Amino acid sequence: MALKERVEAVLNVGLRVPSIVLLDVLYRWDVGSFFQKIQRSGLSDNPLFQYKYLALYLHYVGYILSLVLLTLPRQHLVKLYLYALTALLLFAGHQVSRDYVRGELESGHEGAVYLEPLSMKRFTTALVGQLVVCTLCSCVMQTKRIWLFSAHLLPLVARLCLVPLETIVFINKFSMIFTGLEVIYFLASNLLVPYELAKTAYRQLAQVVEVYGLLALAMSLWNQLVLPVLFMCFWLLLFALQIYSYFSTRDRPASRERLLFLFLTSVAECCSTPYSLLGLVFTVSFVALGVLTLCKFYLQGYRAFINDNTMHRGVTEGITLLILAVQTGLIELQVIHRAFLLSIILFIVVASILQSMLEIADPIVLALGASRDRSLWKHFRAVSLCLFLLVFPAYMAYMICQFFHMDFWLLIIISSSILTSLQVLGTLLIYVLFMVEEFRKAPVENMDEVIYCVNGTYRLLEFLVAVCVVCYGVSETVFGEWSVMGGTIILVHSYYNVWLRAQLGWQSFLLRRDAVNKIKSLPAASPAQLRRYNDICAICYQDLSSAVITPCGHFFHAGCLKKWLYVQETCPLCHAQLKSQSAADAAQADRAPAGRGAVGEEKPAEGGAAPSSSRADRPSPSDQLDTPPSSLEGGDQAGGGATPSIRSDDPGSSRHVPETRDALRGDVVGL
Repeated sequence: MALKERVEAVLNVGLRVPSIVLLDVLYRWDVGSFFQKIQRSGLSDNPLFQYKYLALYLHYVGYILSLVLLTLPRQHLVKLYLYALTALLLFAGHQVSRDYVRGELESGHEGAVYLEPLSMKRFTTALVGQLVVCTLCSCVMQTKRIWLFSAHLLPLVARLCLVPLETIVFINKFSMIFTGLEVIYFLASNLLVPYELAKTAYRQLAQVVEVYGLLALAMSLWNQLVLPVLFMCFWLLLFALQIYSYFSTRDRPASRERLLFLFLTSVAECCSTPYSLLGLVFTVSFVALGVLTLCKFYLQGYRAFINDNTMHRGVTEGITLLILAVQTGLIELQVIHRAFLLSIILFIVVASILQSMLEIADPIVLALGASRDRSLWKHFRAVSLCLFLLVFPAYMAYMICQFFHMDFWLLIIISSSILTSLQVLGTLLIYVLFMVEEFRKAPVENMDEVIYCVNGTYRLLEFLVAVCVVCYGVSETVFGEWSVMGGTIILVHSYYNVWLRAQLGWQSFLLRRDAVNKIKSLPAASPAQLRRYNDICAICYQDLSSAVITPCGHFFHAGCLKKWLYVQETCPLCHAQLKSQSAADAAQADRAPAGRGAVGEEKPAEGGAAPSSSRADRPSPSDQLDTPPSSLEGGDQAGGGATPSIRSDDPGSSRHVPETRDALRGDVVGL
């Protein structure tokens, strides 16, 4: 069943390619200029020139027929091709019969066929050919009435019956007329089929538009016609024909530079119409998809296809090529100019592919460095790909500087290549830091600060490169040749690569500064508090050799809590807002009984009043959902009694540690 579906998918694409080819040919053929050439050549008396308006109508009819062939359902399209194949077979039978009669007339032998070897050979060859034609026609039309396709056998039968040669010529014409009448009868009997198909198609389209809308109709046609694969096959066919026509007229092998020029000119020749340009766009998209798929497979193997990112499917590269081609008027240029401009556009597409490869490799390399995976093959694949992404963009920028004169477009390509190399360099440095920490078997002090400095350094370099590109573009626009497209690109580049980078960098700096100030404002836990607490950090699950105390009375590592504050400004356990606390609050936390989930619980006031929890002053629905009634903080219960905290000096407290960690994990797993 799978094989049948694959064959149907191949037929669905292959049978529609000729319709795209016909559309491309009709677009290339300018009827007006064609008749102007006829008029200048003095052939205005030619009957073809007298019917030029009919030729114009036929030109538009060709467009309509091409669109009909493109949108026909697969079943009807297969039938149409079978009918066309039958017509070609009948024409081949007519040619075989005509050649046989012509050979007999030239030989002049009117006796028995078997008496002359040459006549017998011609007869046998024609008879076998006609039988093959009749059999194939019967099989294609799926009918057992083979006599319907055997009219071309009449001259052979007449020759076998010793009919004069002049009569055989008449019989051959009669067989041709009879076959033509059969074709006309078949067409007349199916004359209303196109109307019925159009009526049914219109009814279905109207129903889909009424129920689902135009967007659903467009998506349905896109999926049924498989337009990306269809246009890619069409463009590859054009490119193969272009390469074949070049090598078929050349005797000597071309040099490497000549092959590069041949490639660019062939690609330029194959994007001179909107249809061929769309074919090139989809071809580039599929090539980018193949490269990115190989990149993911090289890094992760078969696990790479479990969670696929839609942004890594080559769509970005194809859209980039289409936008640049439309903005620069690619299809309106001469072949040489088109090849030069296309080389620059392809450099931009390659830079985009390298950036997408980095987006795939960056999280995988960092996760591999932070994990304890000792597989040398995985580390080799990750590091080798990063080294390739570090060296190849720099080499591409060097080659561009060597072969092209510097302008704004080339500066964009070079800046993109430099940014890719800088990002890869930052990723490799962070990976090395992770590996050093892994081999030391102990956490590196201020690792977060070091990583932030590394990230900040190459982010700053990226920002400086973007500013240089904008300055160069502005100077070229002011003192050089100004264009709307160049000004638009400068504005877009200034907004996305300068303003947004500066804004995000400044926000990151402010968040980091606020987190550091909050950590400095929190009191540090004394050795006595740490001994009474006798527990681990709820964020990293490591022993507390030093800690800070939150206003809500929870103990954390200062570095762990600072990382948490980069994400949100609440306590990881109770989600209370973290604000600066006075020394009196710290002393109150010191007097409170030490608990595994919370410290700093208030003692009951005189008169038996229940202590008030720090969360009780800040009730919220999220707190009620996140914290169970038996809160680890030691707050009030519905019955009015204080919930006893889990103490480290309780003989049975050790069996509560797994439950406590599981309760905490749900709040801090997002970090």
